[in-house]
Amino acid sequence: FLVFYLVMIYSDYAGYPFPTAPPVDPFAKIRVDDCGKTKGCFRYGKPGCNAETCDYFLSYRRIGADVEFELSADTDGWVAVGFSSDKKMGGDDVMACVHDDNGRVRIQHFYNVGQWAKEIQRNPARDEEGVFENNRVTCRFKRPVYVPREETIVDLHLSWYYLFAWGPAIQGSITRHDIDSPPVSERVVSIYKYEDIFMPSAAYQTFSSPFCLLLIVALTFYLLMGTP
Repeated sequence: FLVFYLVMIYSDYAGYPFPTAPPVDPFAKIRVDDCGKTKGCFRYGKPGCNAETCDYFLSYRRIGADVEFELSADTDGWVAVGFSSDKKMGGDDVMACVHDDNGRVRIQHFYNVGQWAKEIQRNPARDEEGVFENNRVTCRFKRPVYVPREETIVDLHLSWYYLFAWGPAIQGSITRHDIDSPPVSERVVSIYKYEDIFMPSAAYQTFSSPFCLLLIVALTFYLLMGTP
């Protein structure tokens, strides 16, 4: 009887696959046409770059009691934003999206102690999602606007300088950022003001330095005057 019962059960399910977990929603691409309108953006890299082509990209927008951040950088390791009171690394609340050895992108919380980033177990991030594609780390997460006063987590309703950084990771642990002097917001950032700010990378700053402008003027004068 037991064998017959098992055969009947098998025959009932024969040809029907076992239930599978629902597919994971793909990571929604970061929209840049909303920059300066419904969210604030920072772009670092080539003029006209977007979230998929900038060396570094960050956006922020308020959603109820939270701020949603989107980060993306040309790296296979990590991308981060730090909230600073003085434009300098040290004593900063940092959120980083880290690509680990299993291919996942995890959102981690750090606190800068001098030039060293210490991971903090209390992580204010929620609704986390991230992806590693085309040699880029991209992520999206929310964190509360207001938190009870604590040294390692700042209140985002206050204005802070934003530190932008990215770099390699070793076995899911962040290492030194890619460039010696990562970009910093020129002025403090308010989550209540949406702007679209572009910062040219070093490769596109060459002709904007005072020395290069002076050299261009001198060469122009030389060409106009001719040689004796």
